[in-house]
Amino acid sequence: MGASCSAPVSSTIKKNWRDHPPSSYSLKIHNFSQLEKTTSFSGHKYQSRLFSSGDITGNVKDNGSGFISMYVELDSSSLMEFKPPTEVFAELRFFVYNKKQNKYFTKDVEIKRFDALKMVWGLPKGNECEFGVDVIVAPPLTNWEILSFHDEKLSYPKVTWSVKNFSQWKENECSKPNSFSIGGREWVLKLFPKGNSRAKGKYLSVFLYLADNETLKPDEKIFTQVVVRLLNPLGSNHVASRLNYWHKGSNFGYGWCKFLSLDKIRKTYLDKEDTLMIEAEFEVVSATKFSTII
Repeated sequence: MGASCSAPVSSTIKKNWRDHPPSSYSLKIHNFSQLEKTTSFSGHKYQSRLFSSGDITGNVKDNGSGFISMYVELDSSSLMEFKPPTEVFAELRFFVYNKKQNKYFTKDVEIKRFDALKMVWGLPKGNECEFGVDVIVAPPLTNWEILSFHDEKLSYPKVTWSVKNFSQWKENECSKPNSFSIGGREWVLKLFPKGNSRAKGKYLSVFLYLADNETLKPDEKIFTQVVVRLLNPLGSNHVASRLNYWHKGSNFGYGWCKFLSLDKIRKTYLDKEDTLMIEAEFEVVSATKFSTII
């Protein structure tokens, strides 16, 4: 397909000189005056053969001003090779050979979008007779990631456990890990009723882990926002703390060495059967989809 003189012109053009010829396509005209005569029968334009990056169209008249215009036109069938076949982004660099300098004068055009409504981009003026173009086509997007946060869509975001015979637990003794599934992931809540080694037997310690069967891909991480509560047997005045954390693996947990002092727990949060009730409510869990890194 041909390009008319009214084809759009880039608003940002960078000019330069270089020794190396164009790499996408070169058009050399040995008898320019003869070409000028013959194109009067073809709409005053000469169109090159198709090449792998697009289709060059040279317009030898520009509103009768005696200059040469150069345009790149995308072959319409090329759009069908892309899924979805909607658009192609390309950076254009036009070349004109200068015999006196023995160099190529180049004009770089900012990245342009070729689509079904805009198939042609180029330069309106030139006056030499050896031309070329580099078409650097932006490749399809292959490296990507989509980060989302499950908040209002979480199903059954609360999990509750009971720690029986609370007074009989020893310092640095961990209750049986409580495994559960929320936000499409398996989690483990580890409780130290009399505290871990840092709590020195004076505080309850609570930590949240990814379950051992959860394997994260390289650089993958999961954000959680979780509220952990100790439930008052009387049904009110629960004590709560919020945990915000990016999990980067299943071998490291995050939480509190000193969640609440044992004195306060014994005074307010144990029922008559020496049982402590603890609840975890997940408010946010992130999920990431990403491409395979090549």
